[in-house]
Amino acid sequence: NYWSDRHMENCLFCKIIDKSIPSNIVYENDNVLAFNDINPEAPVHVLIIPKIHISTLNDLKKEHVGLLGELVFTAGILAKKLGIDKDGYRTNFNCNDAGGQTVYHIHLHLLGGRCFSWPPG
Repeated sequence: NYWSDRHMENCLFCKIIDKSIPSNIVYENDNVLAFNDINPEAPVHVLIIPKIHISTLNDLKKEHVGLLGELVFTAGILAKKLGIDKDGYRTNFNCNDAGGQTVYHIHLHLLGGRCFSWPPG
């Protein structure tokens, strides 16, 4: 069954992957999809997601290590493509409610085009 093996039926990001919900896609390959965040926190705010459903970082398995690396590698590709690589950018994952996760499908935030402070929130 496609949905049970790869996607969660009510997951917003799974619906974006399947193109049943439109998004502004900036990058796609066989394993990952990247699109502009609809509520950007910076001039550049892209979400990079795996094309398989993994709810949180806590749900990662050893076989996902390469996929996780591909998400980070994609962030570097997009930083160059979007012109934020020289000045700098931020990447982050949020995990569960207290960590700021609102969609339960892991996603790497790529933010740039402004200066960031620390701590972040």
